[in-house]
Amino acid sequence: MADTVVVEQTDAVTTITLNRPSALNAINADLASELFHTLATVERDDSVRCVILRGSGGHFMAGGDLKHFFGEIERPPEDRRRYFELFVGQVHPIIQSLRRMPKPVIASVEGAAGGFGMSLMMACDLAVVADSSFYTMAYTLIGTSPDGSSTWFLPRLVGLRKAMELALLSDRFDAATAEQYGLVNKVVPLDTLEQETRALAERLASGPTQAYGNTKRLLNRSLESGLDAQLQAEAESFSDCAGTDDFAEGITAFVEKRAPTFKGS
Repeated sequence: MADTVVVEQTDAVTTITLNRPSALNAINADLASELFHTLATVERDDSVRCVILRGSGGHFMAGGDLKHFFGEIERPPEDRRRYFELFVGQVHPIIQSLRRMPKPVIASVEGAAGGFGMSLMMACDLAVVADSSFYTMAYTLIGTSPDGSSTWFLPRLVGLRKAMELALLSDRFDAATAEQYGLVNKVVPLDTLEQETRALAERLASGPTQAYGNTKRLLNRSLESGLDAQLQAEAESFSDCAGTDDFAEGITAFVEKRAPTFKGS
């Protein structure tokens, strides 16, 4: 398998770099497989307390690999349908892994985030983006509907009416517009993107990791839960955190009027 994903760990921060720069990091079967297995490894690694997801070569991800798709269009329609059903089934577990990840994931975006690249960014917990980055849902431009969870995230982030506009028209928009829509958290100059992303990652990596993971699960399930179920989940999660060393440290530090030193346990 090609090195379509590059992984670097510095202290408690792991950076995952999509590495198909000649294709603007467009996703194909190799990248999908390697990214999924990388995320699965990071998910189980307790030494990792924050994850950065970025692209190489000046772009985040342009979407699906359309040259690869073109190689499949000579298949009979039913064979083509089955082929792409299997392909989409290969990329969707990546999204599930990102949402299940018991630690924060930051998308660090420069250049293009289109199609599945937008889906991937939205599935991350936070997004720090370059002011020169740009976005498009793109799917209708090639005659298909969205995948990669974007029809789930998009209306929740921007509202149904705006989601319809973005998904149906597939117009390109800039970073300032993405921030206005609530798709990203912070827009920064391109030359400070790495520094700004790293600073946020280090802040999160020094925090109460289990509390972050529990908070992430609560917020995710809140979108589908009734109030009573959510209150019960909050009670269980709070008491779970109360049994950790980080909780004891946080309470002690507050009483002693000092900054806490969290260990992630």
